[in-house]
Amino acid sequence: MPIQIVEGLPVIKKLEAERVYTIEKSRALTQDIRPLKILILNLMPKKEETELQLLRLLGNTPLQIDVDFMYTATHESVNTRMSYLQKYYVTLDEVRDQAFDGLIITGAPVEHLEYDEVDYYDELNEIMAWAQTHVYARIYVCWGAQYAINYYYGVEKIDLPAKLFGIFEYEKLVNNHPLLRGFDEIYRVPQSRHTRIDHDQLTDIAELEVLTAHQEFGPDLVATKDLRDLFVFGHLEYDRDTLRNEYVRDLERGDEILMPVNYFPNNDPNTDPIFNWKSHAYLLFNNWINETYQHTPYDLSEIKENH
Repeated sequence: MPIQIVEGLPVIKKLEAERVYTIEKSRALTQDIRPLKILILNLMPKKEETELQLLRLLGNTPLQIDVDFMYTATHESVNTRMSYLQKYYVTLDEVRDQAFDGLIITGAPVEHLEYDEVDYYDELNEIMAWAQTHVYARIYVCWGAQYAINYYYGVEKIDLPAKLFGIFEYEKLVNNHPLLRGFDEIYRVPQSRHTRIDHDQLTDIAELEVLTAHQEFGPDLVATKDLRDLFVFGHLEYDRDTLRNEYVRDLERGDEILMPVNYFPNNDPNTDPIFNWKSHAYLLFNNWINETYQHTPYDLSEIKENH
């Protein structure tokens, strides 16, 4: 079934070219179907790039999905016009009385800051508290996952000696887990971060299960045992050229950056990277959507009642 989005969102044409099916909300109102309602808090600076990546993954399902994008009202975006955000995004105040089947909180380029130094920290805490009573299932990505682990369990991020940058192999640790259906025992993940979370600290938390990990760099996928929260430390949603674009950006601004590991064939930046993580990105999101669909209440008002 098609993914339902707001009228006129610019990335619609790109999605249609990739045969990701969409339907505008006004047309969907005539259908007697209960769609899954997904809210995406997009903290990434390049909003449209992240929109395209996530909508592509959410759109690969037979279910109709109603997607809304959210921005933080207390942060002034440098890369995205306010007129764009006001037209295509919502704030917490605009959806405070609504309930959602799922929430996705993206990463953000604020690793160099302590959590409470981020200018939208208080608002983010408010969104997290609100999501406990208004959202059934939640995904947190990269910095969003580190922040959420800290918010829930007080686990601090650890600085890496150098940026973890490239494509790395991670091992599946849990067999027959519903979020890992179809996963190979070893799969590849794009990583682009300066911090990590300690594996041993997570295994000591009874509510959590580490699903996949790298021997040196620690966990990639961690979930609560009730499957309501999924923490994703890598970037399976990345496109083929995302790491290349980040590499060029860092070089142009004079950062000390090494070439992304295991990315360019023969370490030649003039060659096209091999896109070897896409299938697991689709698997993860399909599995998450399926689990959410199977367990979320039909009447979303029950989420708050059953909290």
